[in-house]
Amino acid sequence: MLFNPRTYDPAQFDEPTRRLLRATVDWFESRGKKALIDTYVDRAWYGDFLEFAAKEGLFAAFLTPAGEAGEEAGAGAKRWDTARIAELNEILGFYGLGYWYTWQVTILGLGPVWQSENEAVRARAAQLLTEGHVMAFGLSERSHGADIYSTDMILTPDGEGGFTASGSKYYIGNGNVAGLVSVFGRRSDVEGPEGYVFFAADSRHEAYHLVKNVVNAQMYVSEFRLDEYPVRAEDVLHTGKAAFDAALNTVNVGKFNLCTASVGICEHAMYEAVTHAHNRVLYGKKVTDFPHVRRELTDAYARLAAMKLFSARAADYFRSASPEDRRYLLFNPMTKMKVTTEGEKVIDLMWDVIAAKGFEADTYFDKAAKDIRGLPKLEGTVHVNLALILKFMGNYLFNPAEYAPVPSRLDAADDAFLFRQGPARGLGAIRFHDWRTAYDAHAHVPNVARFREQADGLCALLAAHAPSPEQQQDLDFLLSLGQLFALVVYGQLVLEQAELTGLDGDLLDEIFDVLVRDFSTHATELHGKSGASEEQAAWALAHLRRPVADAGRSARVWAQVEGLAGAYEMPA
Repeated sequence: MLFNPRTYDPAQFDEPTRRLLRATVDWFESRGKKALIDTYVDRAWYGDFLEFAAKEGLFAAFLTPAGEAGEEAGAGAKRWDTARIAELNEILGFYGLGYWYTWQVTILGLGPVWQSENEAVRARAAQLLTEGHVMAFGLSERSHGADIYSTDMILTPDGEGGFTASGSKYYIGNGNVAGLVSVFGRRSDVEGPEGYVFFAADSRHEAYHLVKNVVNAQMYVSEFRLDEYPVRAEDVLHTGKAAFDAALNTVNVGKFNLCTASVGICEHAMYEAVTHAHNRVLYGKKVTDFPHVRRELTDAYARLAAMKLFSARAADYFRSASPEDRRYLLFNPMTKMKVTTEGEKVIDLMWDVIAAKGFEADTYFDKAAKDIRGLPKLEGTVHVNLALILKFMGNYLFNPAEYAPVPSRLDAADDAFLFRQGPARGLGAIRFHDWRTAYDAHAHVPNVARFREQADGLCALLAAHAPSPEQQQDLDFLLSLGQLFALVVYGQLVLEQAELTGLDGDLLDEIFDVLVRDFSTHATELHGKSGASEEQAAWALAHLRRPVADAGRSARVWAQVEGLAGAYEMPA
């Protein structure tokens, strides 16, 4: 199940992709663990990684849509392919969040560019990528966060068809070196949404002032200020409502990357944790002989497996999206909200086992325990994404539509639709295929059947005791309901990917053992909400379930976990 640099062979991809992925792994492995840790501790800028990426043409190949590739040597390897982007997310997360972050904010910076009809800026961005530059996404501000309704970046018309831009941006990754910064602002002379503007800026311009790095980390997350920065007509990417849509659609593209980065972080940490626990003797017994340790590590492994399964299947819907099929708009915030919070749980379970070892400076785990906390808080908080997920609940649970089956999407195709998503509205009208189909196909798996009882119960609750108008204004109450709904969606895609990959039946049952317990946990939370009615509280208690226990199954899954001991250690 887990990425292992010792045995890694990305055979599912074409030859240029295989070469670049393997070269990335080999670069980190040859660089070694000491350098990885020392640069993290010293908060050293990862210029050596960016030099490697530039030399190999890594970002240019993976982040240039095929239509912008041109005709130079190597152009045939360029495309925006979510499957291989997800693969690189996982690899970069495996070695450190900072390496992933500089890549991630380059993706965000390119979003408004590739959505734009400005051919000159698109050509400039493609050339900058070829030259090895990174990009930045100038959306957030210190006073407003990512509230794009309230931007204080002001563009004043210059009387010649352009503008001068003045204002500050905050929490902008790569803002210290970006060859192109996509900046969001508003015109001084136009009120409302029609005044929004997205434009391309250059961090090397004299009117661009780098203020500081706002985080205490290896990455550079900048505050920058523009003072009468000249915005020519040819620098404008989007205006009016199209600028607003470009901002949201860019985040749609970028937030997906958080899930596979979280997977990579957890994988590396798991090798360290299992190896340490397996080799440690306390009170005359191996640590991994204690029942509670086996349970915690098995739960961590099952959760990590589910993270990988859900993320991989969500990528298929992302790649197969179209104006007629926007199901990805549910699965996308799920990857950001659910997978990243599962990553936190995975790290916490392992940390409970390895205890003080998790603080040691010469481990990867120490870094993972810090960095895993950031992913649920990027590209919208967990609460923002959970509230977004609720918009889909009615149609998802009660109003299925017919769709052709979505295949596993590992083909070498350019995901062009991601840059023509259109207006960011109409989420409540999106339809889904019947979620019950995936559950029906696995009804023979004991804990899938047990979880299905709980999912059917959620439908019964919403049909008989739907949130009242007052409860619909109580976000605290709705978020508890949203957690229950999210589990149903999560389980569906886990089951679909398990079917496509022939997942071991024991592991699948163990995953749903975890989900049954999670549903009971969130039902208990709903019961305790002051805003819950008596009927809703009674429903919550009635739908607590114990998972189906099977000592043989648990032992067989534990053997998979135990097999990770010594399976990988990064070279010194």
